[in-house]
Amino acid sequence: MSRENLVLGEGVQIGADVEIGANVVIHDGTVIGDGVVLQDNVVIGKQPRLGKRSTSKRAPLPPAVLGPGSAVCSGSIVFAGATLGAGVVIGDQASVRERCDIGDGVVVGRGVCVENDVRIGARTKIQSNSYITAYSELEEDVFIAPCVTTTNDNFMGRTEARHSLIKGAIIRRGARVGGGAVILPGVEIGEEAFIAAGALVTRDVPAGKLVAGLPARVWRDVPPEELLDPQ
Repeated sequence: MSRENLVLGEGVQIGADVEIGANVVIHDGTVIGDGVVLQDNVVIGKQPRLGKRSTSKRAPLPPAVLGPGSAVCSGSIVFAGATLGAGVVIGDQASVRERCDIGDGVVVGRGVCVENDVRIGARTKIQSNSYITAYSELEEDVFIAPCVTTTNDNFMGRTEARHSLIKGAIIRRGARVGGGAVILPGVEIGEEAFIAAGALVTRDVPAGKLVAGLPARVWRDVPPEELLDPQ
């Protein structure tokens, strides 16, 4: 274990058997559970720096909380107001923004960006270079393949009316999203649905259905043997 060039803010709570690499910055009040691993060049509890026209909330943020046995890998950032459950892994060069709630056993892959105000349920896996936009919800046991993009603003910043309409994706329990898929704002993907690689998802997807194409359409049911709870 190395603590070379560790920067430790005021009131930080560090549990037992924590491993801290070189050049780590832990901001004020951060709570770090037992057995947490912080690899080199990690930043925990960073305050956001918002643009003048940002739609993100500007209320004061509580400290970041890292649950027991979690790991934040090299070069990653976890912002103030984020909460990581037990056994969470944040891969190299990933970021988790403010007010995110990440459940037990979640894996956030290398280079993933999880924007503000996102909820991710237990055991969900998000693979490398995916983008989870603000105000999204991913339930338990969701699988997100590499380079998936979610969106939340149909007006792309051009109207004031958009503020009340911004909404990320809702991805229900056990759904799977293939590599390179794009999910438009406010789309709900049903429980155990399957989104094929490269699909453009423009409307809600029913539970247990496989969709593919540009735009995505229903092709068939997900086979029973592929369900979390086979019937």
